[in-house]
Amino acid sequence: MIITYNGMESFKVQTGNFVLAFNPISKKSKFKPTRFGADIVCVSVDHPDFNGVEQCDSKGRNLFVIDSPGEYEIAGVFVKGFQTWTAYEGKNSGNTIYSVMLDNIHLGFLGALGANGIEGELRENLNTIDILFAPIGGIDVLDAEQAYKMSVKLGAKIIIPMHYGEAGEKDALKKFLKESGTENLKAIDKLTVKKKDLEDKTGEVVVLEINN
Repeated sequence: MIITYNGMESFKVQTGNFVLAFNPISKKSKFKPTRFGADIVCVSVDHPDFNGVEQCDSKGRNLFVIDSPGEYEIAGVFVKGFQTWTAYEGKNSGNTIYSVMLDNIHLGFLGALGANGIEGELRENLNTIDILFAPIGGIDVLDAEQAYKMSVKLGAKIIIPMHYGEAGEKDALKKFLKESGTENLKAIDKLTVKKKDLEDKTGEVVVLEINN
Protein backbone atom coordinates (compact mmCIF):
# COMPACT_ATOMS: atom_id res chain seq x y z
CA MET A 1 0.00 0.00 0.00
CA ILE A 2 1.24 3.47 -0.94
CA ILE A 3 -0.26 6.56 0.70
CA THR A 4 0.35 10.10 -0.56
CA TYR A 5 -0.99 13.40 0.75
CA ASN A 6 -2.43 16.21 -1.38
CA GLY A 7 -3.10 18.78 1.34
CA MET A 8 -6.09 19.50 3.60
CA GLU A 9 -7.70 16.06 4.02
CA SER A 10 -6.99 14.75 0.52
CA PHE A 11 -5.19 11.39 0.27
CA LYS A 12 -4.47 8.88 -2.45
CA VAL A 13 -4.24 5.28 -1.23
CA GLN A 14 -2.99 2.80 -3.80
CA THR A 15 -2.52 -0.95 -3.75
CA GLY A 16 -1.52 -2.46 -7.08
CA ASN A 17 -3.64 -0.74 -9.72
CA PHE A 18 -6.47 -0.02 -7.29
CA VAL A 19 -6.84 3.54 -5.98
CA LEU A 20 -8.92 4.86 -3.08
CA ALA A 21 -9.27 8.61 -2.51
CA PHE A 22 -10.26 10.39 0.69
CA ASN A 23 -11.76 13.91 0.57
CA PRO A 24 -10.29 15.19 -2.72
CA ILE A 25 -10.15 18.97 -2.99
CA SER A 26 -12.55 20.53 -5.50
CA LYS A 27 -11.72 23.18 -8.10
CA LYS A 28 -14.14 25.44 -6.20
CA SER A 29 -11.97 25.31 -3.08
CA LYS A 30 -9.45 28.00 -2.15
CA PHE A 31 -6.97 25.15 -1.67
CA LYS A 32 -5.11 23.63 -4.59
CA PRO A 33 -6.71 20.46 -6.03
CA THR A 34 -4.78 17.47 -7.32
CA ARG A 35 -6.08 15.35 -10.18
CA PHE A 36 -5.65 11.56 -10.20
CA GLY A 37 -7.79 8.59 -11.21
CA ALA A 38 -9.49 6.58 -8.48
CA ASP A 39 -11.77 3.57 -8.18
CA ILE A 40 -13.42 4.66 -4.91
CA VAL A 41 -13.80 8.16 -3.48
CA CYS A 42 -14.87 8.67 0.13
CA VAL A 43 -16.25 12.14 0.93
CA SER A 44 -16.78 13.16 4.56
CA VAL A 45 -18.35 16.61 4.18
CA ASP A 46 -20.28 18.17 1.29
CA HIS A 47 -17.96 21.15 0.95
CA PRO A 48 -15.56 22.15 -1.86
CA ASP A 49 -12.58 21.54 0.42
CA PHE A 50 -13.53 17.84 0.58
CA ASN A 51 -15.92 16.90 -2.27
CA GLY A 52 -13.82 17.20 -5.43
CA VAL A 53 -15.02 13.94 -6.92
CA GLU A 54 -14.47 15.30 -10.44
CA GLN A 55 -10.74 15.39 -9.75
CA CYS A 56 -10.68 11.59 -9.44
CA ASP A 57 -12.75 10.65 -12.49
CA SER A 58 -10.75 9.16 -15.36
CA LYS A 59 -11.25 6.97 -18.39
CA GLY A 60 -10.87 3.25 -17.79
CA ARG A 61 -12.11 3.39 -14.19
CA ASN A 62 -15.64 2.87 -12.92
CA LEU A 63 -15.58 5.45 -10.16
CA PHE A 64 -17.68 4.61 -7.09
CA VAL A 65 -18.48 7.55 -4.82
CA ILE A 66 -19.32 7.16 -1.12
CA ASP A 67 -20.56 10.34 0.52
CA SER A 68 -22.88 9.15 3.29
CA PRO A 69 -23.03 6.67 6.18
CA GLY A 70 -23.66 3.00 5.40
CA GLU A 71 -21.91 -0.26 4.54
CA TYR A 72 -20.36 -0.83 1.13
CA GLU A 73 -18.38 -3.53 -0.66
CA ILE A 74 -16.65 -2.61 -3.90
CA ALA A 75 -14.22 -4.96 -5.63
CA GLY A 76 -13.39 -6.72 -2.37
CA VAL A 77 -12.90 -3.46 -0.46
CA PHE A 78 -15.11 -3.07 2.62
CA VAL A 79 -16.16 0.42 3.67
CA LYS A 80 -18.28 1.52 6.62
CA GLY A 81 -19.38 5.12 7.01
CA PHE A 82 -20.54 6.53 10.34
CA GLN A 83 -22.51 9.72 10.91
CA THR A 84 -20.90 12.39 13.08
CA TRP A 85 -21.04 16.19 12.96
CA THR A 86 -18.78 19.09 12.20
CA ALA A 87 -19.01 22.87 12.51
CA TYR A 88 -16.64 23.44 9.61
CA GLU A 89 -16.50 27.14 8.72
CA GLY A 90 -19.09 27.78 11.41
CA LYS A 91 -21.81 25.70 9.77
CA ASN A 92 -23.18 22.58 11.46
CA SER A 93 -23.26 19.73 8.97
CA GLY A 94 -22.81 16.01 8.70
CA ASN A 95 -19.32 14.52 8.79
CA THR A 96 -18.88 10.90 7.78
CA ILE A 97 -16.11 8.93 9.46
CA TYR A 98 -14.86 6.00 7.38
CA SER A 99 -13.60 2.57 8.33
CA VAL A 100 -11.98 0.87 5.33
CA MET A 101 -10.50 -2.62 4.99
CA LEU A 102 -8.12 -2.57 2.03
CA ASP A 103 -5.35 -5.06 1.31
CA ASN A 104 -5.90 -6.53 4.80
CA ILE A 105 -5.07 -3.14 6.36
CA HIS A 106 -7.69 -1.33 8.44
CA LEU A 107 -7.85 2.40 7.68
CA GLY A 108 -9.71 4.91 9.84
CA PHE A 109 -10.50 8.34 8.42
CA LEU A 110 -11.95 10.95 10.78
CA GLY A 111 -12.73 13.64 8.19
CA ALA A 112 -13.49 17.11 9.61
CA LEU A 113 -14.39 15.74 13.03
CA GLY A 114 -14.89 18.33 15.74
CA ALA A 115 -14.47 18.02 19.49
CA ASN A 116 -17.36 15.58 19.91
CA GLY A 117 -16.23 12.19 21.16
CA ILE A 118 -16.29 8.77 19.55
CA GLU A 119 -18.22 6.22 21.57
CA GLY A 120 -20.48 3.19 21.23
CA GLU A 121 -20.69 1.35 17.91
CA LEU A 122 -18.34 3.80 16.23
CA ARG A 123 -15.67 3.32 18.89
CA GLU A 124 -15.97 -0.46 18.51
CA ASN A 125 -15.51 -0.23 14.75
CA LEU A 126 -12.41 1.93 15.08
CA ASN A 127 -10.60 0.18 17.92
CA THR A 128 -8.58 -2.09 15.63
CA ILE A 129 -7.23 0.67 13.39
CA ASP A 130 -3.92 0.11 11.63
CA ILE A 131 -3.64 3.58 10.06
CA LEU A 132 -5.63 6.55 11.34
CA PHE A 133 -6.01 9.85 9.46
CA ALA A 134 -6.72 12.57 12.03
CA PRO A 135 -7.43 16.31 11.63
CA ILE A 136 -5.30 18.44 13.95
CA GLY A 137 -5.91 22.04 12.82
CA GLY A 138 -8.13 23.10 15.71
CA ILE A 139 -10.34 25.49 13.72
CA ASP A 140 -13.73 23.73 13.57
CA VAL A 141 -11.91 20.36 13.81
CA LEU A 142 -9.92 18.56 16.50
CA ASP A 143 -6.93 20.46 17.81
CA ALA A 144 -3.48 18.90 18.27
CA GLU A 145 -4.07 17.73 21.84
CA GLN A 146 -7.55 16.35 21.17
CA ALA A 147 -6.41 14.58 18.01
CA TYR A 148 -3.46 12.86 19.63
CA LYS A 149 -5.42 11.75 22.70
CA MET A 150 -8.18 10.34 20.51
CA SER A 151 -5.69 8.54 18.27
CA VAL A 152 -4.03 6.89 21.27
CA LYS A 153 -7.40 6.02 22.79
CA LEU A 154 -8.36 4.26 19.56
CA GLY A 155 -5.10 2.28 19.62
CA ALA A 156 -4.00 3.31 16.13
CA LYS A 157 -0.73 1.72 15.02
CA ILE A 158 0.14 4.60 12.69
CA ILE A 159 -1.27 8.14 12.99
CA ILE A 160 -1.20 10.46 9.97
CA PRO A 161 -2.06 14.09 10.80
CA MET A 162 -4.04 16.18 8.29
CA HIS A 163 -5.96 19.45 8.05
CA TYR A 164 -3.30 21.85 9.27
CA GLY A 165 -1.09 24.57 7.80
CA GLU A 166 -3.11 27.43 6.32
CA ALA A 167 -6.30 25.52 7.12
CA GLY A 168 -5.69 25.38 10.86
CA GLU A 169 -4.24 27.07 13.89
CA LYS A 170 -0.73 28.45 13.65
CA ASP A 171 1.90 25.79 14.42
CA ALA A 172 -0.75 23.03 14.68
CA LEU A 173 1.65 20.41 13.33
CA LYS A 174 4.42 21.55 15.65
CA LYS A 175 2.02 21.29 18.60
CA PHE A 176 0.89 17.83 17.50
CA LEU A 177 4.45 16.55 17.22
CA LYS A 178 5.25 17.94 20.66
CA GLU A 179 2.14 16.28 22.07
CA SER A 180 3.26 12.95 20.61
CA GLY A 181 6.89 13.36 21.68
CA THR A 182 8.20 13.42 18.10
CA GLU A 183 9.33 17.05 17.77
CA ASN A 184 12.21 16.19 15.42
CA LEU A 185 10.17 14.01 13.06
CA LYS A 186 10.79 14.72 9.38
CA ALA A 187 8.09 14.56 6.72
CA ILE A 188 8.34 11.88 4.06
CA ASP A 189 7.17 11.93 0.44
CA LYS A 190 4.94 8.85 0.75
CA LEU A 191 4.19 5.99 3.10
CA THR A 192 4.77 2.52 1.69
CA VAL A 193 3.49 -0.16 4.04
CA LYS A 194 2.50 -3.82 4.20
CA LYS A 195 0.40 -5.54 6.85
CA LYS A 196 3.45 -7.25 8.34
CA ASP A 197 5.14 -3.85 8.84
CA LEU A 198 2.40 -2.88 11.29
CA GLU A 199 2.71 -5.77 13.73
CA ASP A 200 4.95 -4.07 16.31
CA LYS A 201 3.78 -0.49 15.89
CA THR A 202 1.78 1.46 18.46
CA GLY A 203 0.89 5.12 17.96
CA GLU A 204 3.69 5.83 15.48
CA VAL A 205 3.27 9.27 13.88
CA VAL A 206 3.95 9.67 10.16
CA VAL A 207 3.96 13.12 8.56
CA LEU A 208 3.53 13.21 4.79
CA GLU A 209 4.71 16.00 2.53
CA ILE A 210 2.08 17.65 0.37
CA ASN A 211 2.23 16.36 -3.22
CA ASN A 212 0.46 18.65 -5.69
